[in-house]
Amino acid sequence: MRSTLRKTVLTLTALAAGVTGAVAATPAQAATQAADAGCVTGAKLVPTCGVLWGGAAGGFTSAPRDQALKTWEKASGRTASIFHQYHKGNEPFPTKAEIAMTTDAARPRVLLENWKIAYGTTWAAVAKGQQDKRIDAFAARAKAYGKKFFLVLNHEPENDVVAKAGSGMEAKDFAAMYRHTILRLRAQGVTNVVNVLAYMGNEKWMAQSWWKDLYPGDDVVDWMGLDSYVSVEKGYYHFGDFSALLDRKAKGGAQGWYDWAVTKHAGKPVMIAEWGAYHRVGKKADKSFVYNSVVEQLKKRSAIKAIVHFDTKHDDEGDRDISIDSTPASLASFKKLAANPIFNVKIG
Repeated sequence: MRSTLRKTVLTLTALAAGVTGAVAATPAQAATQAADAGCVTGAKLVPTCGVLWGGAAGGFTSAPRDQALKTWEKASGRTASIFHQYHKGNEPFPTKAEIAMTTDAARPRVLLENWKIAYGTTWAAVAKGQQDKRIDAFAARAKAYGKKFFLVLNHEPENDVVAKAGSGMEAKDFAAMYRHTILRLRAQGVTNVVNVLAYMGNEKWMAQSWWKDLYPGDDVVDWMGLDSYVSVEKGYYHFGDFSALLDRKAKGGAQGWYDWAVTKHAGKPVMIAEWGAYHRVGKKADKSFVYNSVVEQLKKRSAIKAIVHFDTKHDDEGDRDISIDSTPASLASFKKLAANPIFNVKIG
């Protein structure tokens, strides 16, 4: 009798678990599931298993970015473990809103801060110490914040290179700026910043003779980052699925960006610091095939430890829609992607 009763209880428990699993998890439930799975972030915010899920929403609009992200999270069905923000020059950050977003116990998030530190000057000037006051002011704020967070210095530097001697914006100047900033932060006692070098990974730039000169050294880079997008319009620029944004390479080149990163800088975790699928504004197309390809690629490419979606109805040129809800089918597929347990990572 006891054996039969125990089997009945176990069966009902299993059935209940199956029913519960079919229901979309709330943010609090997702955090619990992540803890149960045992995937947590370490000293450099690298997850012990799984992949960190992040977002940046409201791009190129006047919407407060914290509120835009919350709206995006609600639409996608998952809290963004990474909250991506952008700053330049002397702008003070982390801001009050960023601090509030990353101290919400019910929805654990970590900051990813892009900082164009050389705004109003040049990379060479920063490397020579001419913006040390700017660096030191940030160092004080970072230490006061206390929590670990990601820092990207001048994301997509390829696009800002001025390949002219003395410009102060040559690729070698970027590397020098990056080294100087990180080393000074360390000298100021900043221990909670995790450095990400975020490339564009565009074929045009990878073919330049100066491309290799951008890299500042393994000792000052914690994560390798990539900002890359794909089109969902056949025949349009950069049409392809999730693998296409990882594998772009210079014409005649032997390796795509991902293979280059894991070969030349083996052991470095990879972050897709911006990604998304787009169609031209007014040219609606289903993005499902891109979203449906993500998990398979993540399982094949174990170095990828974080992906951060960039969401906007209009990009910086105003003609590309990178939103997850541009069509009902696209949103349904994105919600399915967001629900995948591979993203159940607890912020440690």
